[in-house]
Amino acid sequence: MGMFLGNYEISFENGGVNIFEGKKEAERLKYRNKAPLSVFVKTRMAITECYENIYETVEQCGNQVRTKGSVETPYGSCFEFEDVYEIIGRDLKINRNVEVLKAGSELGFATRISFFTVDSDKAEDYFCFAPGVWYRNNENAPDAVIGKDLSCESFWNMETKMALPLFAMQSKADGRTISLSRWAADMTLRNTNLKRSENYVDEKITTGAIGMSRLTERTMNYLYYGYGVRTVAGNNQTGLAIDYLYPGADGQTPYVNTYSGLDFHEKPMKLMRINHPVKQGFVQNYSVGLQLGEYDDFNEMMRETWRNVYSRIRDDYFQVDNKAFYEEGMKAFDECTQLYGEAYGLPFACQLPNLDISSISYQFGFVGQQPGIGYLLLQKGINEQNGALAEKGEKVIDFWVKRGICENGMPKMCFNPAENDFEPYPFYIRMMADGLEAILEAWTFMKNKGVQKPEWLEFCRKAAEWIVGIQNEDGSFAHAYFEDGSVRMDDKGISTCIIRFLVRMSVAMKDKRYELAALRAGEYSYTNLYKKTAYRGGTCDNATITDKESGIYALFGFHALYDLTKDAKWLEAAKGAGDYTETWTYAWKYPIITQFKQHPFNKFSISGQSMITIMGGADIYMAACAYEFYRLYLSSGDEHYLDFAKFAYKNTRQINDVDGSAGYIYRAISNEACRFDEQTLLCQYHWLPWCTFVEVQPTAELLDNFSVYEIEDAEKLPMEERLKRNGYLEKYI
Repeated sequence: MGMFLGNYEISFENGGVNIFEGKKEAERLKYRNKAPLSVFVKTRMAITECYENIYETVEQCGNQVRTKGSVETPYGSCFEFEDVYEIIGRDLKINRNVEVLKAGSELGFATRISFFTVDSDKAEDYFCFAPGVWYRNNENAPDAVIGKDLSCESFWNMETKMALPLFAMQSKADGRTISLSRWAADMTLRNTNLKRSENYVDEKITTGAIGMSRLTERTMNYLYYGYGVRTVAGNNQTGLAIDYLYPGADGQTPYVNTYSGLDFHEKPMKLMRINHPVKQGFVQNYSVGLQLGEYDDFNEMMRETWRNVYSRIRDDYFQVDNKAFYEEGMKAFDECTQLYGEAYGLPFACQLPNLDISSISYQFGFVGQQPGIGYLLLQKGINEQNGALAEKGEKVIDFWVKRGICENGMPKMCFNPAENDFEPYPFYIRMMADGLEAILEAWTFMKNKGVQKPEWLEFCRKAAEWIVGIQNEDGSFAHAYFEDGSVRMDDKGISTCIIRFLVRMSVAMKDKRYELAALRAGEYSYTNLYKKTAYRGGTCDNATITDKESGIYALFGFHALYDLTKDAKWLEAAKGAGDYTETWTYAWKYPIITQFKQHPFNKFSISGQSMITIMGGADIYMAACAYEFYRLYLSSGDEHYLDFAKFAYKNTRQINDVDGSAGYIYRAISNEACRFDEQTLLCQYHWLPWCTFVEVQPTAELLDNFSVYEIEDAEKLPMEERLKRNGYLEKYI
């Protein structure tokens, strides 16, 4: 008895499940589970043990296979299972119903759906993908992140930590891939009065975990201070499995700088489990999707598995008037940009909801975005003949041009008005890119309005000369520099960030040296970042670890090279960077609570937020590339990018007070980074200028190039006209 999913046959034999590739032959067996009914029980000793059994009945019912069975434990409990298998689209949907028929002495339980690999049981033989959580072998992740140490036994992550509830394993040998995902975005609110601990019971939780595990004959349990307790397990299987665990657990990870003085002959570890109560009549019901395939490389696998789940559970578009939102954002910028000391700029941080100023410091880019905001004020002021607004924006840029450059041409990073001097901040190549692009854009805008600003272009030229001079022989750039130009942080993971500036300068200055430098940086990044999915270091205030913003800047850089050369290689890389970047976005939603009476999440959802670094917090920075994804759609013809562009353009607004219901002083402001993977919002509850900048700047670009505020309105133009407007480099000539 069996069913077919593409080139694979799912066969039910001897109470187990086998998955064959092509013909049903022993050598074509790829995945299996000899005992699909699996229960983890929390004993009275608070030790988790595993007990398994086979299906007792298997029936074909039309296009479904219905299976039943039970698991009895030595502690007196009996769990009745009913699994229903059904092919839907590209997935095998597995719906599971588990009822506690008899309650023994156990304190809690969890169940799991698993498939064991046949070809290899070594974690090192697989690339893994979980959106925002795991890329390849997590080579560039911090030590405490799951997947970094492949010698561990359990690699589960709570699905609330994932941009989509998805985990995939790809064989390095042949590209064969198996993935599991939550079937629907139907999670409910857990018991938020409980604090997560190492092994606790929550009757209300409906959250699973996805990942892989390597079962052994002994249980794995850790006390809160990291001591491992092992007992004889009840499971009958060993090997490497892909798992959906319900309710979920955070897998085995080392404590970092915690309990480091304890010596158990093993390093202190943690494994945080959640259980449902072992109570007669208690029922679990959940569904997962199983997808199978073969892919040429990791990037292709990542794209296809992401898109499959995205198409099934992406949240609806948030309804927002982006013209009104843009006006609100610019109003905030206008009123917050003032003369502090001797320089015009915006505060570094202000407390919500009324923007009580916490600190004043001007950053050239990154979280400050001072020249970028100055350009937006200038642009709007000139376009609307608002002299005061234009003058304010011009003064912001003039400050940086006059005072913000070193003798060697390096832009300065961080100015403190109270000290009337620049702070000893690292010279980040990414922060330089932000400010330099803004000043070049301002020069271009004024030039095309018939106003010459030669000092602005000269500022950019000096910086470009310095950048060309410090480029490494392999085409890369260091992460950060000292004021004398020597290397301060030598990681090369953000080498893409300066490419777009160099491309635009090559056109503006008609200087082939800048074009050559951009191409050399592109070649390095193509080989070492795109091909290896090794984007990292995009956020200046974090370590050079896997993150989202490095993907965004790779998209900017590769796409700029395609604009310049029309070489399909760069479009391929731009698409690859875009595919990676969008996987950091919470495309689904689940309920959370906040600790603030005034917060948009009291009404709206989390979809559109995006993780910052691997296993880090979340923010709205995906809004920054909404316009670029629209351009990527026009360049490639791939309509998925159009869908994601609209999603990023709309759903990121949900953290803003767009309808005034939260009572913020401005409707286009929001808190900075936050966490909500425990279904409770944790954040600083303060606003930084970049939060609004990354949301209104794509609107300014859409308005400048397509004369509309909404992507849907740009789509009303004839395709020939849209393609023409997508080629923007002419304005720099």
